[in-house]
Amino acid sequence: MADRFRGLATLGAVLAGAAIAAVIGYVLFVEIPFGLAELLGIVLTLALALVGARLAGNAVQSLLPGYDVAEVAVEGPITRDGGGGPLPSQPGSTPADDIVDQIERADADDAVDALLVRLNTPGGEVVPSDDIKLAAESFDGPTIAYAQDTCASGGYWIASGCDELWARDATIVGSIGVIGSTVNAADLAEKVGLSYERFAAGDYKDAGTSLKEIDDDEREYLQGIVDDLYDNFVERVAEGRGLDPEAIRDTEARVYLGEDAAEIGLVDRLGTREDVEDELAKRLGVDSVAVEEFEPERGIAARMRGGAERVAYALGAGVASVAADDREIDLQLR
Repeated sequence: MADRFRGLATLGAVLAGAAIAAVIGYVLFVEIPFGLAELLGIVLTLALALVGARLAGNAVQSLLPGYDVAEVAVEGPITRDGGGGPLPSQPGSTPADDIVDQIERADADDAVDALLVRLNTPGGEVVPSDDIKLAAESFDGPTIAYAQDTCASGGYWIASGCDELWARDATIVGSIGVIGSTVNAADLAEKVGLSYERFAAGDYKDAGTSLKEIDDDEREYLQGIVDDLYDNFVERVAEGRGLDPEAIRDTEARVYLGEDAAEIGLVDRLGTREDVEDELAKRLGVDSVAVEEFEPERGIAARMRGGAERVAYALGAGVASVAADDREIDLQLR
């Protein structure tokens, strides 16, 4: 009934807008001018009528939106700026700040009653992942995370901020862990005649620099950072998903197919996108829902570039890195 009313209202507003614009255009461009100007006036009248119809339609869309569920997509590596990974084959993705903005805009939209977070990501940076999770937690209404191909590491962190996590039978889920790595090129540098000269204040300022060997103290220091990140990861996921922290540790950062993940409690329910929409309809107490995908507010060039970079990811490797100062330490949520 509401959809029929909205359709009739839209049609009426478009026809009224077009008629009013046509009358105004006819008076301005046909009645007042003389001679050949009348021919141009007819063309301008038609153009103005189209503009009027468009404006009227937009007005109705804003007053009577045809959606009640906002969809926000988290695709590709999770990074602050949306940049690609360190290798040419790793494309960029939507910046985390843009995703947070989309969720906040959906929350402020009076027409939106529920949030659907679509996840297809191998993971990424720690703080950007947590920012998106916190935004989902703050949404005023039901929230469901839907994992498509991959929901690993940082993606699972985000899912823990939603009411439920749904996945398909063959979705890759898990990889709840952290990895730190650095390239040790000290031997290679020595062979080619390069030497490392240290100018640093602080014993651990250059810990992990590629051109020197890591000593035991530095190795313990860097491992401590990884361990602290892992403990934080486990605690936040356990709290958000209502799971036992030890059960999460027992996964040992493995990945699971959706069916197996559901059996051990990492996934709440299995189903298709249509099943998720049916569940949202039940929660909102309506026959069906209308989903509107919220997208970043950016220019055409950026949209085209982003679209070309979206490719499939597999086995959630967590490719985003956190680099500090001049040190070449790669920290990944895995």
